[in-house]
Amino acid sequence: MSQNTNTPEFLKHILDSMDEHIVVVDEQGYIQYVNRSWLQFGSNNQCAVKSNWHQQNYLEECHRAAKRGDEFALNASKGITSVIERKQTSYYFEYPCHSPSEERWFMMRVNLFTAANKDYIVISHQNITERRIAENTVRALASTDPLTNIPNRRTFNEFYHEEWRRSVRHASSMCLAIVDLDDFKQINDQLGHLAGDECLVAVGKILLEFSNRPGDICARYGGDEFIIAWGDTEIDHAKAMANKLAKKISQITLAKSSTDHCLNASVSIGLAEIQPSTYNQENDLIKLADQALYKAKDNGRDRIEDASTL
Repeated sequence: MSQNTNTPEFLKHILDSMDEHIVVVDEQGYIQYVNRSWLQFGSNNQCAVKSNWHQQNYLEECHRAAKRGDEFALNASKGITSVIERKQTSYYFEYPCHSPSEERWFMMRVNLFTAANKDYIVISHQNITERRIAENTVRALASTDPLTNIPNRRTFNEFYHEEWRRSVRHASSMCLAIVDLDDFKQINDQLGHLAGDECLVAVGKILLEFSNRPGDICARYGGDEFIIAWGDTEIDHAKAMANKLAKKISQITLAKSSTDHCLNASVSIGLAEIQPSTYNQENDLIKLADQALYKAKDNGRDRIEDASTL
């Protein structure tokens, strides 16, 4: 004898078998139903509410979190309200929900349905952590130089563009340094390409130490050439940092073995400052630093030249 599949109990079994966390709320935001996955997630994550979900208002909880500065709760609240008010038929949103021990991402879907002449909202939360981690890994690989593990030229250009616009808004100065390894061909020829790679990696690690503020970035600009942009920085401070940077790089010692001939790394640095505005272009600062770099090379290398002296 076949089972009646139209009973509430059968439909409940279906919803409880789903991995998605499902909650149904009324037009005021009061919870009318939650499935087993929702209950289990709340219990496993020390949620204050573990059983009496029907007494809770989902929208009010979103509002409280938004007032505490939770941007994702604010977006969720706006989306749910928009569906309740029939301004849109559905809403889709991806958000982080990290625990102290693991990274987690969820996808929320909001849809409206009518039963017994009353509107309800069904909200599902699907765990998409595996997909987001894979996407973030691919994104990181695409934005990082594979050898030195610092930003690549494309990432630098994107960051530099945004920092330039910010500097225009705040009328603040930017400084930029182009760093070129001296006689890099000699390192490769005398010590081998593996030593050359080790030198590039070492320089990359040092550059990261000198670009650790939100408005700073360093990158491998091409071959044995690196670049650093310092936001909200004037030339005197940039000179001091460039000198410390060059000194630290000069301490890099490379050799095939302990008995082989050793080489110390050195760099030529072209330094420039500009106050971004509507009267100049993003490329102007890079051109000035590049001209200063060529002056450093022409004057014997292993030195820093400032574009203001050109």
